[in-house]
Amino acid sequence: MTDGRAIRAAIPRRLVGWGIALAVILVPLVAMKLQVEGVNWTLSDFVFAAVLIGGTGVLYELAVRASGSWAYRGGVALALAAGFLTTWVNLAVGIIGNEDNPVNLVFFAILAIAAAGTIVARGKAEPMARAMTVAAAAQALVGIAVLAYGIGAMEPPPPVMLFALIEIFAGMWLGSALLFRKAAGVAT
Repeated sequence: MTDGRAIRAAIPRRLVGWGIALAVILVPLVAMKLQVEGVNWTLSDFVFAAVLIGGTGVLYELAVRASGSWAYRGGVALALAAGFLTTWVNLAVGIIGNEDNPVNLVFFAILAIAAAGTIVARGKAEPMARAMTVAAAAQALVGIAVLAYGIGAMEPPPPVMLFALIEIFAGMWLGSALLFRKAAGVAT
């Protein structure tokens, strides 16, 4: 396939991807117009959502251009999904207790670990695998600490469900690491 055909073939996928991103941003607007109870976004909420979703999309676009490897792209997608969901949930309702609970700052520290590891790795698959493994380990340790010390035990969700949620994110970081290892050709 020539470069021109490859570009044309990618356009529908890109349109679908960016269309979904736009739809996610428009859902709360439609819900507000329909006066759905509990949906009351401000302009700053929409701007933040657009920046977070758009930034995630741009980072994925850059990764697609950086490598044709499905494993590399999958590693990036999973890492971006973990970062996006951690940020979204943490700022919207909080992971431990509500969004004002200072303990939730630990999840931003995990995002900083992943981001710093990505910068140090300079996008190379093998060091990216190590960075995502460190993020997974940090996330897993937070989950263990939450369960062991009963952090957030007096607030919903129950500690076991909170532990499961935190470990799901750890699994996403670990899945990303495994995909980067595959992209680097390292035996898993």
